[in-house]
Amino acid sequence: MDLIQLLPDSVANQIAAGEVIQRPASVVKELVENAVDAGAHRIDVIAVDAGRTSLQVVDDGCGMSETDARLAFERHATSKIREAADLFTLTTMGFRGEALPSIVAVSQVELTTRTADADLGTHLSIEASRVTAQEPVACAVGTNIIVKNLFFNVPARRKFLKTAATELNNITSELERIVLVHPDISFSLTHNDTPILNLAPASTKGRISAVFGSRIAERLLPVEVETPMVTIRGFVGKPEAARKRGAQQFFFVNNRFMRHPYFHRAVQEAFTRLIPADEQVPYFIYFEVPPADIDVNIHPTKTEIKFENEQAIWQILLAAVRESIGRFNAIPTIEFDTEGRPTDMPVFNPNVESHPSAPKVEINPRYNPFDNPFDTKSYERRSTTAPAGWENLYEGLNKAPSHAEEGVMPELTNAPTEHTWDGAAFFQYRGQYILTAVETGLLLIDQHRAHVRVLYNKYMAQLRSTSLPSQRYLFPEVMQLSASQAATFTLVHEDLARLGFDIGDLGGGNVSVNGYPEGFEGIDPQSLLAELLAAAADYGNLPADKLLDQLASTLARAAAIPQGQVLSELEMRDLTTQLFATPNPNYTPDGHAITAILGQDEIEKLFIKA
Repeated sequence: MDLIQLLPDSVANQIAAGEVIQRPASVVKELVENAVDAGAHRIDVIAVDAGRTSLQVVDDGCGMSETDARLAFERHATSKIREAADLFTLTTMGFRGEALPSIVAVSQVELTTRTADADLGTHLSIEASRVTAQEPVACAVGTNIIVKNLFFNVPARRKFLKTAATELNNITSELERIVLVHPDISFSLTHNDTPILNLAPASTKGRISAVFGSRIAERLLPVEVETPMVTIRGFVGKPEAARKRGAQQFFFVNNRFMRHPYFHRAVQEAFTRLIPADEQVPYFIYFEVPPADIDVNIHPTKTEIKFENEQAIWQILLAAVRESIGRFNAIPTIEFDTEGRPTDMPVFNPNVESHPSAPKVEINPRYNPFDNPFDTKSYERRSTTAPAGWENLYEGLNKAPSHAEEGVMPELTNAPTEHTWDGAAFFQYRGQYILTAVETGLLLIDQHRAHVRVLYNKYMAQLRSTSLPSQRYLFPEVMQLSASQAATFTLVHEDLARLGFDIGDLGGGNVSVNGYPEGFEGIDPQSLLAELLAAAADYGNLPADKLLDQLASTLARAAAIPQGQVLSELEMRDLTTQLFATPNPNYTPDGHAITAILGQDEIEKLFIKA
């Protein structure tokens, strides 16, 4: 009996849709890219319920004829290529002819379109790949497509869609990748009748500023190099713009967004020794290469691209970024030009006679600390009797010291007695590790990770009972959020309030930072908030309690003492005591090792004669 059979078109289309259409953001990407290919000057995206209910994309491009409108929803029907050789001369965003068939296979679609030379347009209604209605209609030139009830016929896929805030964040992220490479086109994004983005045509840097705020635009350095192999232009952040998480990093090739870890390492290599190893700088870098030198037909999302001259381009990119850093003096230097500036250094003027006097030392020849109890000129008589109430001076010496008033890390009172470290000597190695002796050998503690563990436990213990206290600003700081950050903010603003942030929503992507958690003096609240929002975006799919756990971990890393900070022996002892009072002193919340022991046997082996 024959077992192999051809699948119906409806089933084949649903299978293909699983590769191309993964979430509402995938629909936005495909439809907006089609609008760009159609030569649109303005593109409007309207989402309801983060795309679950409907997604609408309206453009003023060339539109489609009646025949093209029907044919566009057939598999492998495209106007972008005619033969296989055209794959090596691509200048459009799409070319496979899979996007629209994949969309209509899992949704209900309404299309209205008209070309400039037609008096009437065409209206189509399609449901699960079946045309349910077609009629002529009066409409504007361009295309208006509405996608309703995404995954209505694939309940399992619809069930696994994330929260509205998470899906909206994905939509804005996809749209950001397109608007950054087409600054000459106007874009808008509206969600539930609330404007999210409204971008007018601008320069490349102006578009970056409009999307991510003027603050990041002020910290960018231009990068530009032109060779026969590749032309590279764009911007890279100054070293002070580096952050541990959430740095905006974009690569584009021939007006197409791409992910390229190999080129990312080239940018990071250019900033070696300029920024900490665990931080990254923002960059917006555009490559222009001959279409025949790249292959974009690797993955359905078309974000993985192969280069023919990858290693050579890597070297060119590295040199271009380094040249930009050096040309614009992004490296901190010693300033020798002090003309016109206040200074404490005396300046010799030969026209002015001056006779500086030599320093003098006055000695009291009659002073003898052994037989002279007082000096009538310089000292008051020393009393040989104890002052009244002297016992009060020694109160509390038998109690555990509290260093909160000295600026040392807050003390945990539940430290077990077996880890009080009385009598142990503490040493610091390279401002990074704390060393002390234990019974089994030499204990090494990473001071930054140890403080992360201590602060994390402190924050979580307090958050389980109440919110962290907030320190209010005298003058609130206004921060402009990108569209994706604004979407994430709506998801976690209550959790941020519990962490001690007092943030007001001013509308239009602007927020007012009115207060910050206590103990964060000296830390840039805007950078900290951006890092927290980036962490929330990464872990936005987690339950609320798990998300709060990740935010507390991020907050602890930001507040912990940095590598290289010199600690006194008292501070090292106090930190060690606090660390071993936590339930898990050996690992950070994200699983990195905090302690290590160099055993006695290993130490002795180092001194055995060869």
